[in-house]
Amino acid sequence: MNKLLILILLFFFNYISVFSAELKVDVRTAIVIDYHSDKILYEYEPDIQIYPASMTKIMTTIIAFDLIKKNKLSLDDKFVVSENAWRLSESGYSSMFIMINDEVSVEDLLYGIIIVSGNDACVALAEGIAGSEEAFAEMMNEKAEEIGMASTNFSNSSGINSPDNYSTVRDIALMSKYLITNYPVFYEWYKEKSFTWDRTGGDPIKQGNRNPLLYKRVGADGIKTGYLAVEKYSLASSMKKEERRIIAVGSGFPTKQLRSSQSLKLLNWGFRNSNTYEIAKKEDTFFELDTWLGKKNKIKAAPKEDYYLTINKKDIRNFKVYLKYNGPIKAPIDKDQKIADLVILKRDEIVKTLPLFASEKISKVNFFQSLITSLNYLIWGDV
Repeated sequence: MNKLLILILLFFFNYISVFSAELKVDVRTAIVIDYHSDKILYEYEPDIQIYPASMTKIMTTIIAFDLIKKNKLSLDDKFVVSENAWRLSESGYSSMFIMINDEVSVEDLLYGIIIVSGNDACVALAEGIAGSEEAFAEMMNEKAEEIGMASTNFSNSSGINSPDNYSTVRDIALMSKYLITNYPVFYEWYKEKSFTWDRTGGDPIKQGNRNPLLYKRVGADGIKTGYLAVEKYSLASSMKKEERRIIAVGSGFPTKQLRSSQSLKLLNWGFRNSNTYEIAKKEDTFFELDTWLGKKNKIKAAPKEDYYLTINKKDIRNFKVYLKYNGPIKAPIDKDQKIADLVILKRDEIVKTLPLFASEKISKVNFFQSLITSLNYLIWGDV
């Protein structure tokens, strides 16, 4: 068994920093995760029940995006606004200000939900897709189960007052990642700062995005605010710096100002105290290994999954990455045959073993060539 050291992460001394004292955030519950590695960077009571308020609307848009992706819904489709939907624009809630019997496109309703947090737009979209908001909530819960949101139940499309509409910040973070991963083009809409609705019977209404972090020029590009009197202020936020992304979700911020400042504190803390490295990427990361008695002398090994490693900056010296395999690898070798492991260690303890597979089939040489090669090895030690 040959253990070939291919990478030692020892070159980052300039990045090493002392971890901050315990992070203190004025919030009832919060979580911060690295988008690529799923590493939890910070958590405070992440599994207590919350009323997600308008963060619910993330799922509302996911349902629409999913149907559009499956060609079961079009951005150009139009839904007629019911009295039920219109009443929410008259009740003091966040509204797009659609009118009864308006025919509104799916695209406009989605902008009204994402940017101006229109509760009326949520109901109009839900009724247009499922026939009723109750039926739409069933679709939301089916999707939540698919995503793995084990502590969530949706009872409406907007998140307004309902004791049966509940979740956790952990589940909201999971839902947020699902949104960004599966609908990257539509996710771009979440960073738009304003939307103008050319309403019926009046001048166009221009409203700004409710997310305060979008206006700070810090790399935030989403996701959704929330407020209920019983829950106070909440925010699912995401920030991207170069190729790295961090998601933070907090609920129970005492004031609107603290929702903004404390969410930014969570995100910045995550970036400041950790780094994420791309260790392997399927169909992109290859390791060239020696073969024995094959028609080719080399074969490329590749992972079947992406793997990212998030490391506290103070721990960077304690990590190593090894390539481990029995080599040279004897032919015949089948395509997708496991031929090596990529091993990640922290202080000599295995963090992850990532299997590597043959990228092609390599046949064995004929008997005569095999004999010559074996003799050459016995005489010269040359494989």
